[in-house]
Amino acid sequence: MSKIGLIYHPIYLLHETGEHPEKKERLTAILNKIKSEELDCDLITPEPASVEQIAAVHGRRYIEQVQAICQQGGGYLDMDTVLSSRSFEAALMAAGGTMAAVDAVLAECASAFALVRPPGHHAKVNRGMGFCIFNNVAVAAKHAQARGLKKVLIVDWDVHHGNGTNDIFYSDPSVLYFSTHQYPHYPGTGRADEVGEDGAEGTTVNVPLPAGTGDQGYLMAYREILRPIALEFRPDIILVSAGQDPHQDDPLGGMRLTAQGFGAIAGQVMEIARECCQGRVAASLEGGYNLDASAEAIVSELRAFGGDVPLIKGVDSSVARRIDEVKKIQSRYWKCLD
Repeated sequence: MSKIGLIYHPIYLLHETGEHPEKKERLTAILNKIKSEELDCDLITPEPASVEQIAAVHGRRYIEQVQAICQQGGGYLDMDTVLSSRSFEAALMAAGGTMAAVDAVLAECASAFALVRPPGHHAKVNRGMGFCIFNNVAVAAKHAQARGLKKVLIVDWDVHHGNGTNDIFYSDPSVLYFSTHQYPHYPGTGRADEVGEDGAEGTTVNVPLPAGTGDQGYLMAYREILRPIALEFRPDIILVSAGQDPHQDDPLGGMRLTAQGFGAIAGQVMEIARECCQGRVAASLEGGYNLDASAEAIVSELRAFGGDVPLIKGVDSSVARRIDEVKKIQSRYWKCLD
């Protein structure tokens, strides 16, 4: 296996959420599984993102609001998104951890995975929601560009549409956002005709998949839509919003991905990265709420990043029409889909 950077900081466990589905045990289960599998990863300790780096994505008033709630002992950003006294620090470190994954693949690591919490892809410019406080992947994308990389591809395979990431880059042609997600489902966004605006049309690619989609259907979407578009876009780095909640055993999703399916789509992403951007893939943890299933999926993804990719055979005819719909819409912007 190629060298993989694993980014982690114990402060992630101090984002206290009680019995909330997004709880600290998610990380300890993943870390224990990686240890038991004896994966060859380099453990990297990140630094927190600065307020200035967060402000490249989020409004300062919102950042101050989060900090103030935490200083007062905690509270709620919305009915789903809880803050504790240390959540502001953890959120800065979650964004910093995803930035560290970028730095790792620009240095000695072939790929990197940031095991961070709180997650980020629902966080909008001036609003946290859906368990998310700051948009870790968006902050990391800005960081990659500050380091001289011009074009960023963000791949989001969480079961929920990353509405925050979608909105942040909706008019930015330098960032290609590709999302596969269950639809209809929370947060209700991510239709196929949401494609970008103001000169960035086509750099938002939403693939809304029906409930029950499994390994074959996901792999079709990545092979038939992501791969050709990504090869035409030619990113300088690929960031992954890696949610494990499309797993067939996840309590908050209705998809049928197996651990092998996660490895297969991770392998597709890695293959694109090798062809476009010297293999630079930096992933960041998003959702996934069955502890054992998430841990198994991440081990499969890490193995795939290192070259051990599961073989998935067959097709899913129930997904073919949705894929054709997305292709038809995106063919206005991408020659590869003509």
